[in-house]
Amino acid sequence: MKTILLIEDNAFIRENTSEILDLAGYKVLSAENGKAGVELAMEHTPDLVICDIMMPVLDGYGVLHMLQRNKDMKDIPFIFLTAKTERSDYRRGMEMGADDYIMKPFEATELLHAIESRLKKAALRKAEFSPNLQGLSKLMEAATGKASIKALAEGRDIERYKKRQTIYTEGNHPVNLFYIQKGKVRVFKRNDDGKEFAVDLYNTGDFFGYVPMLEGTVYKDTAEAMEESEIAVIPREDFEALMGSQIDVAAQFIRMLARNVTSKEQQLLGLAYNSLRKKVAEALLSLYRKYNEQKEEPFVIDISRDNLATIAGTATESLIRTLGDFREEKLIEIREGSIVILNEKKLSNMLY
Repeated sequence: MKTILLIEDNAFIRENTSEILDLAGYKVLSAENGKAGVELAMEHTPDLVICDIMMPVLDGYGVLHMLQRNKDMKDIPFIFLTAKTERSDYRRGMEMGADDYIMKPFEATELLHAIESRLKKAALRKAEFSPNLQGLSKLMEAATGKASIKALAEGRDIERYKKRQTIYTEGNHPVNLFYIQKGKVRVFKRNDDGKEFAVDLYNTGDFFGYVPMLEGTVYKDTAEAMEESEIAVIPREDFEALMGSQIDVAAQFIRMLARNVTSKEQQLLGLAYNSLRKKVAEALLSLYRKYNEQKEEPFVIDISRDNLATIAGTATESLIRTLGDFREEKLIEIREGSIVILNEKKLSNMLY
């Protein structure tokens, strides 16, 4: 049950509003002035605050200021109640950080709709989503009630790629977003000596090619089909229209990209400083975490040794020898060329 703090000096409005909120299934805390309201907020940490502007002892602006100074309170949704004669003052409150305002007198449905909307946005801000387009799909569903990002792929032209066929090349300008209907895709960088470094792997149901669209830059890597694949091609303008129409989604997506950058930095540090055994273990675990979110056991990795070597940042021969060691130590098993992880915990705790 969500807790709402109502701060209103008019007893009639306070009692009637409290009754509406109570009937709607909220737990209500009420205060007759700003000072009492701040004290209740500090004691109970409500999920949302509804506050009158003009009040004795401490007005609504003072309440908002004091709550925003508290690190545990600053992100609590805050709705101002304002009389029509105070309409010109509401902008000041919004500039101070209020989330919404409602003019008195108000309808019960107007109040409840505002509360529901703000609570939903607050939950969206707090939620964590994986830093990829699967995460964006979940984000869109949480924000709109529909898996909007998935709908982007419906009815699109389907391009068919053969194994090792290039989908896009480093240095080109992005014009499409890609969705894998069937198959696998690897994204990699190649240095001047021809050595490849795997940036990411994508499977059926994944989107890729979106980062340069958001950055307004060219592709910084190359995408290649790992097997025969069917890929839906989504025009850039359709993707940008979706992102531009959902401010909360765009803000969350920026957070997701930031976590993605952090993840890539950690991956690069690992390639630079980890031992061979640690590099191979991390490569196996990265695939385990990406494609086994449900923690199903045993987890089977069906990937070529060459591609696995590029993910680990090592030579294929060295990778094969290390996999042989892991098999002898019963960390993995190899069945018909596929790798089965037997002991994820020991791989995770490998020190050297």
